[in-house]
Amino acid sequence: MPDEESYELLGFDNVLLPVGDLGEAVDFYQRAGFTLGFRFDEAGIALLRVGKETPGILLRTEPALARRNPPWLSPRIWLEVPDARAAARRLSAAGLTLLDEVFQEATGWTVEFADPWGNVLGLTDYTRRPELGRTG
Repeated sequence: MPDEESYELLGFDNVLLPVGDLGEAVDFYQRAGFTLGFRFDEAGIALLRVGKETPGILLRTEPALARRNPPWLSPRIWLEVPDARAAARRLSAAGLTLLDEVFQEATGWTVEFADPWGNVLGLTDYTRRPELGRTG
């Protein structure tokens, strides 16, 4: 087999999430605490900022996408936060439903929630292993 050109993975670009309605999705994620980077309705996309990084979560309209209720099998996207228990309180106060109680991992605490189309996001902290987190 001939040598293939090698490449290096430099990091994430955007994570794309399919949504059924862009306006409803933007509202949902803003209630969850995300900041809108941009919205381009003509293309059916909106970018949610994640930290100070340029890439983010790109919401992409898929009109035929049906709503799904938990539980279901789905990939999960976890994002680091300073305090997942505080994040869970904020999500609940914003009227979002948590998939489960806040649970403890080896590195800290995690809370998961889902948007109306079944995309699951987790907010996790490194309170038990701060040296591994972004602020450690």
